Amino acid sequence: MPEIPVGAQIFDVTFHPRSSTVYVGLLTGHVKAYAYDDQGGHKSVFSVRPSKSSCRGLSLNEDGSKLYAVGKGKALHTIDTLTEAIDTRPGAHDSTINRVKHLMPWLLSTGDDDGTVKLWDPRQRESIRTYSQHFDYITDFLWLDDKRQLVATSGDGTLSVMDVRSKKTEPIAQSEDQEDELLSIVSIKGGTKFVVGTQLGILSIFNRNSGWGDCVDRIPGHPLSVDALCALPPELPNVDTASTILTGSSDGYVRAVQILPTKLLGVVADHGEWPIERISVGGGHDQLSIDREQIFSDRDNFVGTRGNPKGSDEDEDNIHPRRWWVGSVGHEDVLRLTDLEGFFHDNELNEDGKGSLGVDISEEESDAEGSGVDQGPGAEGALDLPAPAASFIADPDQESSSEEDEQRPPVELEPKKRKRKPESDSALPTKKKKGKNAVVVERSFFDDL
Repeated sequence: MPEIPVGAQIFDVTFHPRSSTVYVGLLTGHVKAYAYDDQGGHKSVFSVRPSKSSCRGLSLNEDGSKLYAVGKGKALHTIDTLTEAIDTRPGAHDSTINRVKHLMPWLLSTGDDDGTVKLWDPRQRESIRTYSQHFDYITDFLWLDDKRQLVATSGDGTLSVMDVRSKKTEPIAQSEDQEDELLSIVSIKGGTKFVVGTQLGILSIFNRNSGWGDCVDRIPGHPLSVDALCALPPELPNVDTASTILTGSSDGYVRAVQILPTKLLGVVADHGEWPIERISVGGGHDQLSIDREQIFSDRDNFVGTRGNPKGSDEDEDNIHPRRWWVGSVGHEDVLRLTDLEGFFHDNELNEDGKGSLGVDISEEESDAEGSGVDQGPGAEGALDLPAPAASFIADPDQESSSEEDEQRPPVELEPKKRKRKPESDSALPTKKKKGKNAVVVERSFFDDL
């Protein structure tokens, strides 16, 4: 597994949409870029420091020419990825900015530690709209391009949906309190369903057709919080990308999980004792032999290896084939790159001919449409784990009624102690969990993977 040492703790990572370049935001405030090749070799492209405070969030525009960076300094920085020029909007928020996301050519969003969400037109100095429906930090954004809607998850236990076409400063929908911090979100099934990672390690499933009021399924299985979620590129061969996601947990594992029908596919990356902070997937066409000027030339009409316009038949034949990499970062000083297609290929060889996912497309999905209730440990949506790993989900020797389940006292497990790297940056706020969502798990059920 290739590793890129960066010299400080990484808070965010993102890949260039066309070139084999990856960007990281660091605790020291630096934003660094690295070029990589098919073998995981790398070299530094640039290093800038827009702020002396930590950089917590990164986002690229559609052609990779502009990199947006936010962090503890409360400013919004725009970095030109070719010239390294930096344009700063100081005081963009009143508190630390935790997330930033490019939405459309002339629109991006930012979210801070107080729950404030702002929309920005990069051509203007001031924000064009401010939302204040959340009272705790913004943890993630999801852009629904077909509806021009922005979904935000928050540490206050709710998610909200904002229509950017509306001039109102109120969301068009907001979920009920899920009684748990919502840390990450990703879409599946062609954007009809959404997976939300939580502090307790449960994956909550929302269905757009059922509204945003409450989740329709809850999938237990992760022993610790799910801080990062990432979708797979549709171009990835021989994989059901519409139903498969990558999860990053505080136990240090990046997992591939198939949703509805639900199955654990394996561990993609292991960061040891360091919690996973962010996950991103990228696969640029260029290689290290191409210099920076050639990498970023003709941004609007990207050219192939022989200079043919994007989309031409000759370009399709001659362009260098992509190799998809998973970039994962934890509370450590290295960026880990994992060959994504290689992982699924190796997993396929271990599935006894069932394919890398073992997917039965005809299988009925376990989606309690509009029910808004927890399907519980015995639901079909629970992770399909090996018998020793799934012992905390259901007792294979007997079936209990819901009344018996409620009366059965939970088994108290001694929590596994994990070493955390001390951070000079202030910790994100947390909130007390309520008892009814508590999940008793076996801390070591993934150790055999």
